[in-house]
Amino acid sequence: MSETTMMEAATPNNGAPTSSAPDKTAATAEALYGNGQKVSESKAPPADEPAKVEAPVGDKTEAKAEKPVGAPEKYEFKAPEGREFDSEVITNFTEVAKELNLTNDAAQKILDRMGPTLASRQESQVKALRQEWVASSKADAEFGGEKLASNLATAKKALDTFGSAELRTLLNTSGLGDHPELIRFMYRAGKAISEDSFVGGAPTTGKTRGPMTFDDAANALYPSTS
Repeated sequence: MSETTMMEAATPNNGAPTSSAPDKTAATAEALYGNGQKVSESKAPPADEPAKVEAPVGDKTEAKAEKPVGAPEKYEFKAPEGREFDSEVITNFTEVAKELNLTNDAAQKILDRMGPTLASRQESQVKALRQEWVASSKADAEFGGEKLASNLATAKKALDTFGSAELRTLLNTSGLGDHPELIRFMYRAGKAISEDSFVGGAPTTGKTRGPMTFDDAANALYPSTS
């Protein structure tokens, strides 16, 4: 009797016809490794389709590593509509963002969240300061008190005489028009150019005269001591 092969010994044969080679291979794999593993039949590619040859694992081209996400070479921040960032604040914020390796989007998100809060805080501080100036001006010993309204009219005369539209806009938008020292200056200048004021201690002649020049007002405010 000829010696049986491993494949034949592993394949039960109860008189049934002998299976084809692929079936024997599957049965051998099943006997060796259990039912969990099947050997799939290899199919030859069609004649008109070239066979695909896979390169060994070591020869596969590795995917290029993505560029690490982090701080850009230069941050580009967008301020809210109608506003501008303070250059000093942005410079300091940029330095911190680079230290934390924040992306441009992440840093911009922080500005978008914190910007309105910081702006509101700044406006509140400016408003409180202007209110403090108004209170000081109303209580000022020289031009405040009961005669505040008439003394402000005298100060306005100096602004109308020597000031420009640009200066008026600056005083209104900045709030400096409420500062007691600025009102004091304009009040004294307004008194100096009033029609019934004295210049250099000389008595008035009663004659009506036109507005004084700035030099005349300065001489009246700061007379020469020589």
